[in-house]
Amino acid sequence: MAATISCSRALLVFSNTLVNQKSQCRLFWNGIAEGRPNSDECKMTAIVEESKGLLPRIALIACGCFSPPTPMHMRLFEIARDHFEMQKTHKVVGGIISPTHDSYGKKGLASALDRCAMVKLATQSSSWIRLSDWEMHQNQWMRTHAVLQHHQNFINNYINCGGGDGDEESNGHLPNWLPRGLNDRRDPVQLKLLCGADLLESFAVPGLWADADIENIVANHGLVVISRAGSNPGKFIFDSDILTKYQNNITLITNWVPNEVSSTLIRRLLGRGQSVKYLLDDLVLEYIKRQRLFNIKSPSAPECNS
Repeated sequence: MAATISCSRALLVFSNTLVNQKSQCRLFWNGIAEGRPNSDECKMTAIVEESKGLLPRIALIACGCFSPPTPMHMRLFEIARDHFEMQKTHKVVGGIISPTHDSYGKKGLASALDRCAMVKLATQSSSWIRLSDWEMHQNQWMRTHAVLQHHQNFINNYINCGGGDGDEESNGHLPNWLPRGLNDRRDPVQLKLLCGADLLESFAVPGLWADADIENIVANHGLVVISRAGSNPGKFIFDSDILTKYQNNITLITNWVPNEVSSTLIRRLLGRGQSVKYLLDDLVLEYIKRQRLFNIKSPSAPECNS
């Protein structure tokens, strides 16, 4: 009789242990989806053990106007991926371009519909950089940290559910921006904000960024900053208490092949009727001409007749 009771107690303890393990795993994934830090217990789950010895996975997202998108916007992604591959610190699984909402209201801003169309054309030759039009479909302009959190949550849910959660998937469709092969492994993918040094320096412009937003982005996601040779982003980080606090989450990469072509310069040349050929992707340039964007003026001798 005593042996039977002892056996029953042992089974009960074993059963409770299994339940606790499942609960910890569930908390692990929910914590990631909600942006909460992982607990030490959850880090010891089988999911983490499975990825032991493999490079941690990251995805890169660039937010901004892209009015129009230039080759340098695409180069930022390539420079960043090369860096992580050469350093052998992370595996870059995808790149995302997220044009801002129309209500951002910046001078020279083409409609979100046109900007998304141009980004699609500009990334046509890329196998890993994709457009996200999520911001365009919101009711208003979204803060950068909210954009990052939305995309991070979707990636987390997709991995956790083996490829099946989120509104876009209810109709059997995945958003095109979602990196391919996410379920090749079960470990998380961290989304990092990719930017140039000018965005990093904009953190110091009074009233432009809320301190809470800066801390949210750097602490919970991280920055990948592409800077020009000769610039000193490290000094800028040192001068900022928030950036210094989270400096381990900031990756600084030097671009040794400078390219000063900007969207502002492109718009200026187009408005003056000057050529921007070879400064833009041909497909993007043809779209601008066809849609008559950026107050484009026709040169006296058109390049071609159609």
